[in-house]
Amino acid sequence: MHPHEARIREFYAAFARRDAEAMARCYHPDVFFSDTVFPSLRGEEAGDMWRMLLSRATDLEVTLEEASGDADGGRAKWTARYTFSRTGRKVVNRISAMFAFRDGLICRHYDRFPFWRWAAQALGPVGAILGWFAPLKWKVRRQAAKGLEQFRERRANDAGSPPAGRKTPAS
Repeated sequence: MHPHEARIREFYAAFARRDAEAMARCYHPDVFFSDTVFPSLRGEEAGDMWRMLLSRATDLEVTLEEASGDADGGRAKWTARYTFSRTGRKVVNRISAMFAFRDGLICRHYDRFPFWRWAAQALGPVGAILGWFAPLKWKVRRQAAKGLEQFRERRANDAGSPPAGRKTPAS
């Protein structure tokens, strides 16, 4: 097995056991992550997104369907099954992922899934109807970004320092 495939499998094994710290250790410090809801996360933001999502998960099941890796990068197909907390609706989200590596760690991670299919499951009839329209996607992205920002602020306060990239009043 190529080391990149092994790293991908390590990442999803950690995800399946809800170990966000182990997932974050698979990322290069300069990682770039993008998916439909979080389109542009860099560095520690990506690890914090997983920390946030896993801290909220009550019934999350992650299944790695397939993974491959070689000197050029890697790919995976995985499925997340969970209850969307805002509506209590069950979601089965099938995701395709692409990876690039630096120094044996994931430096680029792109997840793709159809937003309209997710919205129909997570939001019900409203999501099924409006999931095709960009304004709903923008609203979900804004809510997700706000949630991540609040999570990062709480995490920094718990650790006694500002989130990466933030300046303290004395700076």
